[in-house]
Amino acid sequence: MQQRLWNRIRTEFLWRFISTIPGIAAIAVIVFARMVGSLQFLEWITFDRLMRLRPQETVDERILIVGINEDDIRKIKKYPIPDREIASLLRELQTYQPAVIGLDIYRDLPVEPDHTELISTFKDIKNLIAIEQILPGIQGKTVNPPPSLPESQIGFADTKIDEDGKLRRSLLAASDSQDNWRFSLSLKLAEKYLESKGISLGNVEGDDYGLRFGSTELVRFQPNFGSYINADVGGTQMLINFRSHSQPFKMVSLQDVLDKKVEPDKIRNKIVLIGMTSPSVKDYFTSEAIKSQHSAFIYGVEIQAHIVSQIISAVEDGRVLFKAWWEGWEYIWIIAWGCIGIVLARNIRSPLKLLLLVIVISLFLIYFSYQLLIIGWWIPVVPTLVVFVINGLVLAAFYQYEENLRSQIANRQLVIDQTFDTIHSGPLQTLAMTLREIEEEEELSREKLLLKLRNLNQELRGVYTLLKREAMTDGRSFHITPAQELDLQEPINEILYEIYFDVLERDFPCFKTIEFKIVDFQPLNEQNLNSEQKRGICTFLEEALSNVGKYAANATKLEVICQQHQGCNLIRVADNGLGIASTPNPSRKGFGTKQAQNIARQLRGQFKRFANSPQGTVCELVWSGKKQPWWRF
Repeated sequence: MQQRLWNRIRTEFLWRFISTIPGIAAIAVIVFARMVGSLQFLEWITFDRLMRLRPQETVDERILIVGINEDDIRKIKKYPIPDREIASLLRELQTYQPAVIGLDIYRDLPVEPDHTELISTFKDIKNLIAIEQILPGIQGKTVNPPPSLPESQIGFADTKIDEDGKLRRSLLAASDSQDNWRFSLSLKLAEKYLESKGISLGNVEGDDYGLRFGSTELVRFQPNFGSYINADVGGTQMLINFRSHSQPFKMVSLQDVLDKKVEPDKIRNKIVLIGMTSPSVKDYFTSEAIKSQHSAFIYGVEIQAHIVSQIISAVEDGRVLFKAWWEGWEYIWIIAWGCIGIVLARNIRSPLKLLLLVIVISLFLIYFSYQLLIIGWWIPVVPTLVVFVINGLVLAAFYQYEENLRSQIANRQLVIDQTFDTIHSGPLQTLAMTLREIEEEEELSREKLLLKLRNLNQELRGVYTLLKREAMTDGRSFHITPAQELDLQEPINEILYEIYFDVLERDFPCFKTIEFKIVDFQPLNEQNLNSEQKRGICTFLEEALSNVGKYAANATKLEVICQQHQGCNLIRVADNGLGIASTPNPSRKGFGTKQAQNIARQLRGQFKRFANSPQGTVCELVWSGKKQPWWRF
């Protein structure tokens, strides 16, 4: 028995494992695709979309952009902007005492007229930071800084563009061609501004490339940060947390400053950035992560403003810097959602319910990822969503086919079992009684034998009719006889009483000696019972009562109990006939006993057959009347 049970468990486990192989394969494919970077572009697009959906932030009043636009160029009638206009702009701004000025315009060569005036202005303004290019461009060349400025007033303007042409990272520090460690314009501006607040720049302990201002560490970009796969992490990089606003910074034109149209309070103690904001100059980048008036285009000077704002906001306001999970946790997260998809596909049979549930959970997953992004955590969205949907919906079709196949096999077995049950409860019982009468009586009259055989013939012919009716009722009925049908949708205690009443009307010899009947049919807790389980319970009672009528010789008392007892449902049939001890082989299990044990297993209950006291036989079927846990469904 134990070996057979173990074989059954092993077969079921093997079947379930094999059926999960497609889901496991889907998880493996998605994980592999992510590891080699095939999902990187989709993850970038998703990141950009979520960034654009963030709540609007306030304008950063600490930064002012002086954008030299197309109108300024037309008025000057010359490009590049001459040194004279740059010098005039710087001297005008300096009169308002800004905290620091950032010149995001290359000025490695003179642009006459008045180049000497610009050199003099550079020397006079100590809080000015100008730019250089330290990394070779497309033509393999760099751009030198203004020759008249010391190194402490120079920051590079180099950027890191992703493979899709979008800007998402800032380069804060890097080595130049002479292997000198240099800082970016944005970092220099933030450093100068925060110095005035008593906050200095330093290295992170244990990380020579890590940077911090006071106690605030700038989260350093890593090769597999977020959705990036084996990214270039040369120097010190940081993922840009663009300020969520269509106009995140105040912007004025060159002529506005020269014409004194700018309020002094917008400049005093502020960070002032000077750069080109003219489409014809083409000093712009593309980024889908910003809310911009110019679609996906953002001017270089605006990029510098976003990075400076990110740093000083993190230090002064506690604004979040983007972080990412440890890479191992990201893959555990993806695999876990793939497994959730497998569980849903295997356990939810209704396609509509499964579709709705997958949609709802997918929306929740996106919303959860969005909320984490708002508080500064970037987790995998695309691979998680893809593997969940594939395992939740696509594989559901495979599992549905598997379930249909197993259902067909189960239906065929059910037909076989019902056929045998019908034959066992009717013709076989009649045949057994006839044989017993022949054995007990030396001479059985010809007329009586013919009557028995006619009854047997009629019962055999009724088997087909009974099975046909069972099939037509779609398993919702129980036939005691070919002519009598019970609706399994009715309360189980009422159905069982009908069976009790019908069986006791049958012409079984041992029923004739019964004088006392104790009958109690109380309502049972049937909320967990399906039609097939109800059918099994009915079969048990019919078989137990039939056994009393056939084998409980000299029985004078019959007890039939149907009630709830200590949280369990109980069906008990007891008699005081000759009982188990009088049978030739009391330990032998007939079909009825095996059938009852199978019913008990279906109900996750217990079947007992034991001797009554002082004599007789007791048959009990007990199963839980409590609500089953959700995972049992």
